[in-house]
Amino acid sequence: MTKKTFWGIILIAAGLLKLADMWNILHWEWLWSQPWTEYIAPALLIYLGGDIIINGFKRNRDQWLDRPVPVGEDGKRICCNTKYGGDQYIYHGETFHGAKLDASFGGIKLDLREAVITEDEEIDIHTFFGGVEIYVPTNVNVVVQSRSFIGGVGDETNKGIKNDAKTLHIVASNFFGGVHILN
Repeated sequence: MTKKTFWGIILIAAGLLKLADMWNILHWEWLWSQPWTEYIAPALLIYLGGDIIINGFKRNRDQWLDRPVPVGEDGKRICCNTKYGGDQYIYHGETFHGAKLDASFGGIKLDLREAVITEDEEIDIHTFFGGVEIYVPTNVNVVVQSRSFIGGVGDETNKGIKNDAKTLHIVASNFFGGVHILN
């Protein structure tokens, strides 16, 4: 456990103790006697604790496990399923034939910058409290279709691509999750 994770847990516990005191589960009036601590302190403590934990994971490069590209049943399209963690798939000159990515309570990084894209392909994405980050080559068009509930898709790719370039069709269904597309 890192120091940031430890302090994040301490701050969240302090916020939850304050809520327990407010709801008369615990009686610690002497600890929270200031009027401004009624609602601001527990919200602030929970926010800071969660922020410290999340930023600890973002900065920890060991979180992402480099895995070989998983080929699906058809022998071409890749299928990735991540739960409670993070996986990273990087193409190094291989031909890309589409993907199905599922991220639940975790994340997937898919790096296609060095992939060979010979025809229009589709990436089907489903997130549930998770996220997917996709790096695409600069010479492909990206078309996004998204159905999201408290989530979304961020497309930061080049938009000045020629009409005859290959297209990646990204179909995303997000439930408290998101997709980030970059060059």
